[in-house]
Amino acid sequence: MTAIVASETKSPRLVTSEEWIEHRREARFALPHLVANGDTIPDVLMPYQQLLLATTAANAVTLVEKSRRTGFTWAAGADAVLTSAATREAGGMDTLYLGYNLDMAREFVDTCGMWAKSFGQAASDVEETLFYDGDDDAAIKAFRVTFASGFEILALTSKPRSLRGRQGYVILDEAAFHDDLTEVVKAAMALLIWGGKILILSTHDGDANPFNTLVTDVRAGRLKYTLLRCDFDEALRQGLYQRVCLSTGKDWSPEGEAEWRASVIGFYGEAADEELFCIPTRGKGAFIPASLIEARMKDGIPVVRYEQPAQFAEWPEHLRKAEIRDFCEQQLKPLLDKLDPRFAHAFGQDFGRVSDLSVLWPLTIRADLKRETPFAVELRNIPFEQQKDIAFYIIDRLPRFVGGAFDATGNGAYLAEVAMQRFGSGLIMQVKFSVEWYRENMPKLKAGFEDDTLIIPKDADILGDLRLIKSIDGVGQIPKAQRTKGQDGASRHGDAAIGLALAYHATTLDLVAYGYQSGALAPVTGDNRRADDDWRTVKTTGGFKARSGVW
Repeated sequence: MTAIVASETKSPRLVTSEEWIEHRREARFALPHLVANGDTIPDVLMPYQQLLLATTAANAVTLVEKSRRTGFTWAAGADAVLTSAATREAGGMDTLYLGYNLDMAREFVDTCGMWAKSFGQAASDVEETLFYDGDDDAAIKAFRVTFASGFEILALTSKPRSLRGRQGYVILDEAAFHDDLTEVVKAAMALLIWGGKILILSTHDGDANPFNTLVTDVRAGRLKYTLLRCDFDEALRQGLYQRVCLSTGKDWSPEGEAEWRASVIGFYGEAADEELFCIPTRGKGAFIPASLIEARMKDGIPVVRYEQPAQFAEWPEHLRKAEIRDFCEQQLKPLLDKLDPRFAHAFGQDFGRVSDLSVLWPLTIRADLKRETPFAVELRNIPFEQQKDIAFYIIDRLPRFVGGAFDATGNGAYLAEVAMQRFGSGLIMQVKFSVEWYRENMPKLKAGFEDDTLIIPKDADILGDLRLIKSIDGVGQIPKAQRTKGQDGASRHGDAAIGLALAYHATTLDLVAYGYQSGALAPVTGDNRRADDDWRTVKTTGGFKARSGVW
């Protein structure tokens, strides 16, 4: 049989009815059959549904990208009953079904009740219950079927904590539409330790969706899950419309199937590629592929992470400055001392004060024009003045400093302004983020990865931040509502990605260092002495000397 395969320029939904009729006539497809009581009847499950059950039986984690209304959830109900009705010795276990709303939970458990009766399994009627997840003040409405084996099928809405302390078979249905799929999957993985298994199935909802990220990671070999794919046409080839005819009393014909296929595609319109043919909508996908990011990562580049408690802002100024100076001298100075004075250096800082990180990112511009990261600094909960102290400490010691770009959006405007006042408007760019800024600068950053002109630390959190850059209406941006959790469990909002983007932007500015020298701390005497003398340096740029950074 020769399958119809849409070309790169022709969507599957554009296959004509005439092409489909010819294809089906050539196929001479007939449903698999079995004989019962002398009569020939179709198998209960179609081949792709049978494959689902065979796959979940043999693998710990199964991922399914599918078309809508192809009966995968119906087959998963059969799988759940066969699993939970079995004894422990036969591999039985509880089944936990999580849909994205309560109606899905009720529909699934009703399907399981139907399967239990069909299989002749001793099972309770569907029960409505309250599921307590460990929070004394919260209970989740759920539906349940219990079996003589002692196991149960529990269907409830999607909450990561629903899986806390549980064990068994987890089914995540229409996973792309869960509110926090990443956290739900993370919680489900704990059940594998004691022999559980996981089924994640869904249609797509954009190429930026965490479900598509899972699919992409499996295909790339980063995740060792088993992946199944069944689009609308594949389901038709394996008997979907013939099953519809069987249930409605119609006679099957290639012409009737082609007409039905065209009507379903017509109903979805432009959304048919995503809803029926497993093609995630473009325009909201990852801006820089993970494999490309990883290819530019290098072992041994330090990422210095520094955090203070909230009370640090209440310390007396002299104690805060002493604490920060110790941090700079102990952790940053050894790294700065290693910088090659022959090469120009640039700097970028993304500002964060409470919920977000501040990321300070220097870049060395090597003789071959590669931008290499000597180190990066992440600050959490550091007061404004102390962030200024750290930024100035770094910039003061960057050889041949050619420019810096500071986040001047919101509270970052203060630090950007004082940096401009200290180092000059010719060297400091105050960036107020906008769609136009992203449109102009994110392609340059992406080109740095593509052209192998950028070297960054090999760090999981930095990788996660860079993967948060999404193509939104063709522009690389970080969605406002999208956050991740770092290796320390704290919230991140792509902070390192923005810090790097700003530093890279600084390397592209038309700035030249004319004999710029980054000096040691200047001796200050007499009426020049001020409270911040410890941070003052003397710099020379093209013979123009400046003290205290005001040029």
